[in-house]
Amino acid sequence: MTPARRLTIAALCAVALAVPASAQPAKKPAPAPPPAAAATPATNNGNVDLAYGAYQRGYFLTALAEATKRAKQNDPAAMTLLGELYAHGLGVGRDDKKAAQWYKLAASHGDRNAMFALAMFNFEGRAGPRDPDAATQLLSEAAKLGHPAAQYDLGLLYLQGQQLPQDEKRAAELFRKAAAAGNPEAQYALATMYKQGRGVKKDIVEAMRLMGEASVAGNVDAMVEYAIAEFNGEGVKKNEAGAAQLLLKAANRGNPIAQNRLARVLMSGRGMPANPTEAIKWHLIAKAGGAGDPELDLFASKQTPEVRAAAEKEAKKWLANTPPRPRS
Repeated sequence: MTPARRLTIAALCAVALAVPASAQPAKKPAPAPPPAAAATPATNNGNVDLAYGAYQRGYFLTALAEATKRAKQNDPAAMTLLGELYAHGLGVGRDDKKAAQWYKLAASHGDRNAMFALAMFNFEGRAGPRDPDAATQLLSEAAKLGHPAAQYDLGLLYLQGQQLPQDEKRAAELFRKAAAAGNPEAQYALATMYKQGRGVKKDIVEAMRLMGEASVAGNVDAMVEYAIAEFNGEGVKKNEAGAAQLLLKAANRGNPIAQNRLARVLMSGRGMPANPTEAIKWHLIAKAGGAGDPELDLFASKQTPEVRAAAEKEAKKWLANTPPRPRS
């Protein structure tokens, strides 16, 4: 994946020094919202941006027609939206070369969203050979213009020492800017750096403050770490009940660590009432996701056949109805 949202920052921090300088970010899924989403959705006369409004509602042919009109008037946001439509085949056949042409034109007009999108194209090798150097330059330009995702991705490159000299302080600075703009991955990344004392002075309280923000914003890994800290009262006020609820939320989002911790909560009755059936259910689900636990295996073996059967039935139902969580 690219220098990017799906990369688990805690793992990255642990292996950054070991990443070969020649290693390149791999391909990541295209973002759901278009790069044009950050553009001001208004025309010069103050009317609602018909092109982007149509895009949001799924009227891609209308979005294409309206954006084409505005692009002829040298509107960079419209150019970026056209790039997005061609990049994902929305209302037109997917055409990476045309998408890149529109992104390049919009970028030449100073559109930071187009710069970011074009950087992703260069990392992925869409519409031409992969060019990580050009991609990094585009990320840098977009980051200077305040693009939060570009700041985060550029920070990862500094943290990894890929394309750029390894510089943890610079990475932390970029994460801080992106975090202040509300980017949950950057909040999580910076929290991890404060927790470990990398690039910044170690500060568990600040780490948990940022971890809490990332958790509220929906970062599942942050939910798990914040819940564990809250359960133990480490860097944040101890709250076993609140931690248990957050673990439940992350468990339902498919995080094996959260599922394992939730099973332990339900086994011990700390944070929520003890429930052997639910404890074994979540243990089995966590185990299927790679988070085994001998203590929970022993606990399950001591329960009645009826409890184990009920737990197995519920676990199978949950696993059958829940798509597997993408691996980082």
